[in-house]
Amino acid sequence: MNIKNAGKDICIWDGTPVATAFGRTTHMAVAAHQDDAEFMAYQGILECFGNPNKHFTAVVLTDGASSPRNGQYKSITDQQMSQMRVQEQRKAALIGEYSACVQLMYSSKQVKDKRNTAVVDDILEVLTTSQPEIVYTHNLADRHDTHVAVALRTIAAIRRMPRNIRPKTLLGCEVWRGLDWMEDEEKVRLDTSGKQNLAYALTNIFESQISGGKNYGAGVTGRRRANATFQSSHSVDGITHITYAMDLTPLIVDDALDIQQFVLGYINKFHDIVAEKLKT
Repeated sequence: MNIKNAGKDICIWDGTPVATAFGRTTHMAVAAHQDDAEFMAYQGILECFGNPNKHFTAVVLTDGASSPRNGQYKSITDQQMSQMRVQEQRKAALIGEYSACVQLMYSSKQVKDKRNTAVVDDILEVLTTSQPEIVYTHNLADRHDTHVAVALRTIAAIRRMPRNIRPKTLLGCEVWRGLDWMEDEEKVRLDTSGKQNLAYALTNIFESQISGGKNYGAGVTGRRRANATFQSSHSVDGITHITYAMDLTPLIVDDALDIQQFVLGYINKFHDIVAEKLKT
């Protein structure tokens, strides 16, 4: 696999050759930071876990150097933080039995720079090698600039793929903004109820963040449970944990579809529904 960034880190825990490990991938997360794949794409990890016919691969774009830190990690350097986050992501790949995990090791600044064609080239290289059926990335209404940039670069890469090998589904998932504001018929419900011990292990392996002052594990679990409880006011809970996603598939079916107008369509509909209810 010809990835441009020489600093990349590729992890395949079962010793499978690189081409085979990526080639057998059916589900893939293209994520901004170490831990994002575990937070937003657990449904894919769960579906592939222990399944000989389905395989999950994580692609992490940034190097983790600018992560927040406190407590025992308060004084470590960016380089040390990056090294720690890479190792934590590798451990997650082992726990989750990923087919492969590639960390492209770009800075957030590089990912956000739309003129940096190397980022899109490397995503395209991974996608073309793997040809996954479903791709999870960040939703386009996320609060985090790097997350939105990753989603945009992912769409750009897929639009460069031959149509016959493109993913069948592209989902933009929750991390730094929930998607419960979307209309029920529009949001994709990802059942993340299964194997909660596995979910706990994956969301809590990122010690540098949790002890460093950000208890993401508790936050992600709480959101999933809240989504399940508040999904319907007139029925009992049949699913205990849900992650919401925005269906971005139309953007990789129709290359001429304007990305900004696509997302604003959801937001404008939300605006209109709220405005209408206030008339009563």
